[in-house]
Amino acid sequence: MSWLSILPPIVAIIFAIWKREVTIALLLAIFTASLIFVGGNPVYAFTDTVDRIINVFSSAYNTRILMFSLLIGALIQLIKISGGVTALVNWLTQRSLVNNQRKAGMLPTVLGSSIFIDTNMSVLTAGLSSQALFDKFKMSRLRLAYIIDSTCAPISVLILLNGWGAAILGYVEETAVTDPTSVMLGSIGLNFYAIVTLLIVFYTVYSTKVHGPMRTMEQTIETTEPVEQSLPEATKKRYMLLPLVFMVVSILVFMFITGDGDLRKGSGSESVLWSVILSTLLAFALLRFDAKKPTKELMAQSFKGLGNLLPLVTLVLLAFALSSAMGDLKTGEFVAQAVGEFIPLWLIPALIFVLAGFISFTTGTSWGTFGILIPIAIPLALALGISPSLVLGAVLGGAVFGDHASPISDTTVISSLAAGCDLLDHVKTQLPYALTAGGISIVLYIIFGIFQ
Repeated sequence: MSWLSILPPIVAIIFAIWKREVTIALLLAIFTASLIFVGGNPVYAFTDTVDRIINVFSSAYNTRILMFSLLIGALIQLIKISGGVTALVNWLTQRSLVNNQRKAGMLPTVLGSSIFIDTNMSVLTAGLSSQALFDKFKMSRLRLAYIIDSTCAPISVLILLNGWGAAILGYVEETAVTDPTSVMLGSIGLNFYAIVTLLIVFYTVYSTKVHGPMRTMEQTIETTEPVEQSLPEATKKRYMLLPLVFMVVSILVFMFITGDGDLRKGSGSESVLWSVILSTLLAFALLRFDAKKPTKELMAQSFKGLGNLLPLVTLVLLAFALSSAMGDLKTGEFVAQAVGEFIPLWLIPALIFVLAGFISFTTGTSWGTFGILIPIAIPLALALGISPSLVLGAVLGGAVFGDHASPISDTTVISSLAAGCDLLDHVKTQLPYALTAGGISIVLYIIFGIFQ
């Protein structure tokens, strides 16, 4: 556990920003980690790098995430060729349900805020259902990626009736607090980053204004021509609605089943994978037997959809491998120890927020940051007489902040996937919003640290 443990994520971030090539950046970072493990031997480092990537599949959770991230490409492509997207957009606009940018932006915001059981489910549902509307009203896919990324995770960490809440409660229960549930519930109102981020999202949607790099990029948007309609829109829009509604409902059902009757304890990764598979089969069946499209054509389009998402799925794979390497190098523990000494009492909540953000940013995982910092931060708060709920809120908010800012976060990758935009452009355009919310949060934690 030394300064070398932060070298791999630094390599990834610098190279990704410099060359705008995330795949090679992640490979270099994993190779750097392997060099550290094997004592600098490049041959052994090469074989260790390959083994680390292969070992990602030893985790059932990782494999499920990779599978549904790939299969969603087939679902997207089938919905796209069905004409259902255009039909639904026309139906919404003709009835004035969605007839301007504000209402178009409200759709993914409401969906992302409502589906808090699983972040992947909310990101995919909100993103896929809103792409065509954003295109129609000349709003960039980057704005869509920002909305779904900055809505779904903050909501999930505020409304803790999900896997996030179960994991966080488990970490808190391992500490010496007398009432873990009260501490966790008390952290909701003190999770300043999540609250401020949601307020900024709603401001963006209501005002229809964007700022920074996103504003510059939106000036270059090119509108696309609508897909030709060969069937009545009333018939075609169900080709989009039925698979997506079925996906959401089936995820909830599978969460209930895998949680033995408790949605909070259900397996998000299993539920999403099963639901995506069944939704893809439903879309395939609708096009085959209702729209009378040939099986050979549908298979070809499905594989085309898989191929379209292969680059992004590769990024998720490499991000998982790098995250595993960071765990073995104890990157999080080193950072926590390095900045955890000689801190003024009133600065501790703010610095814990910054520390959580840095760990999440460099490792690409908010959940991993929870596991690293909660067992450290809660006992520290108890020993120094600081509110454990305040410190827990700082850990949770900081972890989500780092996740939003990190180009190696799987949530960031999946958000760009669901919105259909470039990953690095998404990171670049979301970063000013994340930094703004992060800066406000730091000020609030300093204030609360002084007067608590």
